[in-house]
Amino acid sequence: MSGRLAGKVAVVTGASRGIGRAVALGFAREGAAVAVAAKSVTSRENLPGSIHTVAEEIETLGVDALPVRCDVRDEASVEALADAVRERFGRVDIVVNNAGALWWQDVADTPVKRFDLVMGVNVRGSFLVTRALLPLLRESGGGHVLVYSPPVDRAALPGKVAYLISKFGMTMLAEGLAEEEREHGIAANALWPVTAIESQATINYKLGGPKQWRKPDILVDATLEIVTTPPAELTGRALLDEDFLRERGWTDFAKYRCDPDHEPPRMLPRDIPRRGLVPGS
Repeated sequence: MSGRLAGKVAVVTGASRGIGRAVALGFAREGAAVAVAAKSVTSRENLPGSIHTVAEEIETLGVDALPVRCDVRDEASVEALADAVRERFGRVDIVVNNAGALWWQDVADTPVKRFDLVMGVNVRGSFLVTRALLPLLRESGGGHVLVYSPPVDRAALPGKVAYLISKFGMTMLAEGLAEEEREHGIAANALWPVTAIESQATINYKLGGPKQWRKPDILVDATLEIVTTPPAELTGRALLDEDFLRERGWTDFAKYRCDPDHEPPRMLPRDIPRRGLVPGS
């Protein structure tokens, strides 16, 4: 633990497993207290982990954790999250909008309930969480808002229209917020992996295999690079994890491979096959 985030408070949504859990633990290793926000309060076979198990892991690192059950689609639930963070910590310095819903299908094959789900979790959820925590960010003297979404690329839309409307909406949230909150010392950025990432989603949806995946550690490292940069120096950008880390001087990416013998292919949204299936290994 290097303590780069000592004294800071981070809120991570979708933090009960996968990328959210990895990022929450990454913050804790750097000394930040973490609010672990997610819907899961118990662990299940196909969805292992919960807000409580992740909070326990964080506390073993010697920092404070606050598990909060939160449905990011629900305004009252999100406001309760903001109230809990204020009561427990009295400040917030980092907000990571990681909670996400996945649906890669053509418009004709997208039920309205699936459209509503991706819009509700991805763009509405990020908007509600960010809006609810902005007062605390301002009172804390500024900080970082991060959304996990890709650069806007219209060529990527076919076969993933509903999903990418929601994800591009998250990116536009970050880009607009960056200008709105610049005077308050709050940076807003989007971050997206250039490869598939090993997570419960890629496992459960059978989206490829270890040869196509990187460990979530690459997103953790890129996230830490962002939130340890002064807000005025990095805001309003839609970043790609590997490209951003290379920009910062990182050169060793083999360590992120899930299969040590195979470098995963780049797979930006425009590269994802229609109907969303990544070839298995």
